[in-house]
Amino acid sequence: MSDGSVFSFLFGLAHKNQLLDWLFVFLASYLIIFLVIVFLYFLFKEKDWRHRFYFSSLSIISVILSRGILTTLIRFSYDRPRPFVVENIQPLIDHAATPSFPSGHIAFILPLALTIWLINRRAGWWFLIAALFIGLGRVAIGIHWPSDIFGGILIGSISFFSAYYLLKWKGVSGKHLTLSITPFKSSADI
Repeated sequence: MSDGSVFSFLFGLAHKNQLLDWLFVFLASYLIIFLVIVFLYFLFKEKDWRHRFYFSSLSIISVILSRGILTTLIRFSYDRPRPFVVENIQPLIDHAATPSFPSGHIAFILPLALTIWLINRRAGWWFLIAALFIGLGRVAIGIHWPSDIFGGILIGSISFFSAYYLLKWKGVSGKHLTLSITPFKSSADI
């Protein structure tokens, strides 16, 4: 399926049902606020100040790299118009006609989701699914192409793993914090 056909299908669901429109707007604009609150909860729930400092550093560095630097550089050099501009349609929310690629919301939330995944695998998977729903909502309301969402996922992932390995290389992570298959159970188990 092409970018345009996936967009047409998802946006075709908009402007037909008030409840569905409300759901799309919630996913696209407000779910991210809830996820940031959940992220902060898991961060401050961490009892060991060294782990809290590490997870804070990891998330801050990866978000700055992802949303603050890479997304800005890409948008500066590649001015892809948003779908509502190209298709001459009315999105479900008002939005400036800024460059569309990559999705800044996804580039912001994905490093936080991966940090939660590092702290607690089960919560991390739910967080990642919720991040995908943000992307779905942003396409359905008419302000992003599907490839913008995938671009945000790629930028967010690259930024997170770059920050993870940079901190590991600098010795900040310590020998007990590694990307492993087993989830953390408590601070005492780390």
